[in-house]
Amino acid sequence: MRALDIKLLRDLRRLWAQALAIALVMAAGVATLILGVGAYDSLSTTRERYYDAHGFADVFASLTRAPGSLKAEIAAIDGVAAVETRVEKIALADLPGMAEPASVLLVSLPDTHMPALNRLYLRSGRLPDPGAEEAVASAGFAAAHGLAEGDTIRVLINGRQRDVKLSGTALSPEFIYALGPGALMPDDRRFGILWAPESLLAPAYDLDGAFNQVAIRLVRGVNPQAVIAEADRLLARYGGRGAYTRKDQLSHAFLDAELRQLQTMSRILPPIFLLVSAFLVNMTLSRLIALEREQIGLLKAMGYSSLSVVRHYAGFVTLIAIAGIALGFVAGGWLGAGLTRLYAAFFSFPFLVFSRNPAVYGIAAGATYAAAILGAVKAVRDVAWLSPAVAMAPPAPPRFRKILGGMADLSRYVRQSGVIVMRHLTHWPVRTLSGVLGMAMAVAILVGSLWSFGSIEHMIDVTFQRSDRQDATITFTDVRRMDALYEVRRLPGVKQAEPFRAVAVKLVNGPAQRRISLIGNSAGGQLSRVLDGKLVPVTLPDGGLVISEALAELLKLRLGDKVSVEVLEGRRQKLDVPVSAIITGFIGLTAYMNLDAMNRMLGEDQLISGAYLALDAEGRGALFARLKEMPAASFISLRYAALANFRETLAQNISIMITVYTSLASIIAFGVVYNFARISLSEQGREMASLRVLGFTRGEVSALLLGELAVVAVVAQPVGWLLGYGFAWTMANGFRTDLYRVPLVVNREVYAWASLIVFAAAALSGLVVRRRIDRLDMIEVLKTRE
Repeated sequence: MRALDIKLLRDLRRLWAQALAIALVMAAGVATLILGVGAYDSLSTTRERYYDAHGFADVFASLTRAPGSLKAEIAAIDGVAAVETRVEKIALADLPGMAEPASVLLVSLPDTHMPALNRLYLRSGRLPDPGAEEAVASAGFAAAHGLAEGDTIRVLINGRQRDVKLSGTALSPEFIYALGPGALMPDDRRFGILWAPESLLAPAYDLDGAFNQVAIRLVRGVNPQAVIAEADRLLARYGGRGAYTRKDQLSHAFLDAELRQLQTMSRILPPIFLLVSAFLVNMTLSRLIALEREQIGLLKAMGYSSLSVVRHYAGFVTLIAIAGIALGFVAGGWLGAGLTRLYAAFFSFPFLVFSRNPAVYGIAAGATYAAAILGAVKAVRDVAWLSPAVAMAPPAPPRFRKILGGMADLSRYVRQSGVIVMRHLTHWPVRTLSGVLGMAMAVAILVGSLWSFGSIEHMIDVTFQRSDRQDATITFTDVRRMDALYEVRRLPGVKQAEPFRAVAVKLVNGPAQRRISLIGNSAGGQLSRVLDGKLVPVTLPDGGLVISEALAELLKLRLGDKVSVEVLEGRRQKLDVPVSAIITGFIGLTAYMNLDAMNRMLGEDQLISGAYLALDAEGRGALFARLKEMPAASFISLRYAALANFRETLAQNISIMITVYTSLASIIAFGVVYNFARISLSEQGREMASLRVLGFTRGEVSALLLGELAVVAVVAQPVGWLLGYGFAWTMANGFRTDLYRVPLVVNREVYAWASLIVFAAAALSGLVVRRRIDRLDMIEVLKTRE
C-alpha cells in the first residue's frame, strides 16, 4: 500500500464523524432522487400495464338513450378498434350500520361474457348470473362495509327498493380513483360501484335494447379528435354530451395529477440536496486542506507531484461519496418501495410493479459524485500547485483591525470573550460567510419541506369552512323544477336549503378548450359561496361567468373576454358569454353563473340539479331515513365526511411524503452544522489550548467556539428563510395541475420550526464539540511542526 493511501485511511479514521456527516448529506440527495423517480416510474408502469391488461378505453361518451344498433355504426368509424356500450345510473343504497344513505354507481355487464373494454379484475367470487338480482361490488366499497360474497345490499333502483346479492368483489381500470358526483376525494364508505347484469338494469331504467354510455378503444396511432368528432355526430340526436379522451376521464385525470405532483417533487428537491452536499464538501475540504497546507508542502518536497496530491484528496472525497451513495441506494429503495405501496393501496391497483431502473441509480450516483468532485475541485486547486517552499510556509496572518474602524468599542458593551468571537468572525469573512450560507441552506431546505402543512390547512379552511358551508348536498337523478326545492325544505331536520344547477359544457377560446361542469348558484346564497383572492364573497352577476384562475390560465382568458360556451345537454346551444370575474380556486377547474341567468341563457324554466342543506343536528337521523326512500335523490354528500376523508387521503399522502423529505432535510441540517463546528475546532485547537495554559477554564474556552457557532446560526436564519421561501415558491408552482393548486402559504410556524431544528442541530453539535474541547491534549496540540 502506498504512503498516500495509508495517509488517506488515517485521515478518514481521524475525521470519521465529519466524513459520516457529509456521507449522510449525500445519501439524503441520492435517496430523494431514487424515492421520487422510483415511485413515479413504479406507479406509471403499474398503471400502464393495468390499463393494457384490462382493456382501458381511450374515448368515453355519455348520452340519454340510444338504440343498441348504433353500436355497429360507432364500431365502423375509421380508427376504432373496439366498442363497448352499457347502462350506467347512480342510485342510493341502504347499508347496515350506516345512518346516512350511501350512493352506488350501477354499471351494466354483458349477460354472457366479460366486457371487451374496462374489464374487471375479480378480487373474489364470480360474475353475476344473467337475469339474477346479483352484482359485483368494488373491492374498496365492500371492504369499507365488511361485505363479502353472498351478502345483500338494498338499492333504490329507479324508485323501487331492490335487494341485490353480491356475487363477488372486483377492481376496474376505469375506477382506480372512484369519485361520486361533486366529490373531492374517493370515499369508499359512502360511494361504490356495483356491476350488475344488463338484463337487470336495462329493464329497470326502460333501456331494453338501448344504452346510455359508450367506451371506445382506438387503433394505435389514430388521432382521437377525428374519432370523437364522428362519434359526437352519431350520438348528438340521442342526447350525447360530447365524447372525451382519457385526459378528461375522472379517474385517469386525478391519478395523472397525483403522479405529476410526485414527479415534480423528484425534480425539485434532489438538485437542492445535491447542491448543499457539493457546498458542504467544498467547505469541509477547503478548510481541511488549509489545515494540511504544511503537509502538502512536505509531500511535494519529498517528490510527490501536484497530480498525486490532487488524486489523494479526490480519493478522500470519492470514498465519502461511495459511502453516501451506498447509504442513499438502500434508503431510497426502501423509502421508494414504501411510498409506492402507499399510493398503490390508495389507488387500489390489483398488482404492483416496483421499478428498480438501473438508469435511475446510475444518474443518482453520477450526479452525487459529480457534485462531490465539483465541491472538491476549487479547494484542491488552490493549494496543490503551490511550490513546496510556499506550501510549507504558514499562511499570511490575518490583518487585524478595530471593528468599524474603532467607532464601536465593543469592550464597553460585551464581555471580552464576545469581542474575541466577533473579531474571529470578521477577520475571516469568507469562512464566516461560507458557514452562514451552509446553515442558511439547511434552514431553507427545511422551510421548503415544511411549508406544505400550512398550505393544506389553508386549503381545508377555505374549501370546507369559508366557501362550502353547507352540511349536506343533495343531487337529483335528473333536473327538476324549482318545486323540488320546496319539497326538500319540508324534509325533517332541514333548516335551510339553497338550489344549484350543474350543466355539462365545453368552454372554447380559440384552440384552447375544456369540458367542465358549469355550476349555477343563487345570487345571494350563503351555504355555498364563491370567494375572490382575498376570500371575500363574490356576488354572482346577472350575466357572465365567474371562473377560477386555473381555468382562466388554461383557456388564456382575461377579465372581460368572451368565451364560447358549448352546452353538451338539452338543446346543445353554442353561446358567447363574457368573463365577469376570475377567482382563486384550489381544487378543480370551476366556473359559476347566477342560477337565474343560467336558466335564461339556456331558454328554460327554473330548473335545478340539487340543493345545499343546513341541517339540524337532532333531525339528521330522520332526514337520512327519508332520503333512503326518496326516488328523486341519487347522491348525498356530507361536508363533515368530505372533510374527514380529505384529511385521510390527500392531506395524509402529502404529509407522509413531506415528512420523509423533512427527515432527510433534518439530516442535512445536522451535517452542515456539525461540520462547521468540527472544522472550527480543528482550526482553533492551538488557540484554545493556549488559552487553557493561560488559565482559562474549559467553560470559558468552549464559550468562544460555541459563541461563534451561535452567532453564525443566528445570522443564517433570515437568509435561510428567504431562500426557503424561494424553494417553497418553486415547489408550489411545480405542484400546479388542472385539478389541484396548492396555495403558497408559509406561516410563521414554518420559519420557527425550521429554525428550531437547525438550532437543535447546532446545540447537539455544540455538545459533541464541547466534549472534544474538554479532552484536548494541550501538549500535542501546542507542538510546533519544524
